[in-house]
Amino acid sequence: MSQLFTPITLRDLTVRNRVWVAPMCQYSAVDGLPDDWHLVHLGSFARGGAGLVMTEATAVLPEGRISPADTGLWNEEQRVAWARIVDFVHARGAAAGIQLAHAGRKGSTEPPWVGRGGVADEDGGWTPSGPSASAYPGLREPLPLDAEGIARVVTAFGDTAERALAAGFDLLEVHAAHGYLLHEFLSPLSNERTDEYGGSFENRCRLLLEVVREVRRRVPVGVPVVVRISATDWVDDGWDADDSVVLAALLGAEGVDLVDVSTGGNAPARIPLEPGYQVPFARRVRQEAGLPTGAVGLITEAKQAEEGVAGGAADVVLLARALLRDPHWPLRAAHELGVPVGHGVDWPDQYLRASLD
Repeated sequence: MSQLFTPITLRDLTVRNRVWVAPMCQYSAVDGLPDDWHLVHLGSFARGGAGLVMTEATAVLPEGRISPADTGLWNEEQRVAWARIVDFVHARGAAAGIQLAHAGRKGSTEPPWVGRGGVADEDGGWTPSGPSASAYPGLREPLPLDAEGIARVVTAFGDTAERALAAGFDLLEVHAAHGYLLHEFLSPLSNERTDEYGGSFENRCRLLLEVVREVRRRVPVGVPVVVRISATDWVDDGWDADDSVVLAALLGAEGVDLVDVSTGGNAPARIPLEPGYQVPFARRVRQEAGLPTGAVGLITEAKQAEEGVAGGAADVVLLARALLRDPHWPLRAAHELGVPVGHGVDWPDQYLRASLD
């Protein structure tokens, strides 16, 4: 029996299978509002059989966006727009997750197909914030967050978590990876502070733990909270796998239910890209910290994903580019693995003929 297509339960949420949609920024929103593009983009993955459909990085504050074209959830109009998408995802049998994010020093940038440079104020940009005045190479210099700014960020994550539940989302993911604000505080490469939020490992973890504590406090006990981390910066003297194992244990103590294990993003680095290159990090966190994990990173084939879950490397796999190429990847994988219709994957009636050989 396929392990990939067995349900998984986190708190009060049972997800039909372990093929989850990774957050993928679309850079297609206006004023933080998801629109028909996002409905079709995310809805196609639910129709295609994914167990959980995760939104792109969704900003908790306007200045927390990566670009002016990012989605957000800092107001009521955005909540209503997201609710329409959540309803469609649910109608196709999938669970809906949202990634709560703050871009930090990597904010106010162009979409990647434009060039990834900084956006000037007159073009809709803003001065980004971060743990220190150190800029990500090629981007604008950030303003270091003071105590009031840090408190505002923590509160915004809590406010957005409540708004997300009101929109119908089933699971919340706190984004602490890929060189965005919470990762910036974790890593000594970007955190040059000398106060209680910098210096020691414990101090650098403080903001993320405060955010998780606030989110966990604001939502019912039955709602799962997930954290995405970058397990390594891939740079000497940066954040590394040993740090991630210790952090994961701390997150578990704060009520985090699963760690979504990615890598990199906080500094230019030579990353050894190959199929499943990040899976060993998920395995290590799972084994040593004792928390469920999600594996990501060039997972493209059904057998590869099945082996990752069945072999104990991770509890779920999160796919991105493979789903962009084929939104029905879960249906195809179920067919390849011989999973019967209705066993962890729901074929739309309109597509049932494709389930047959």
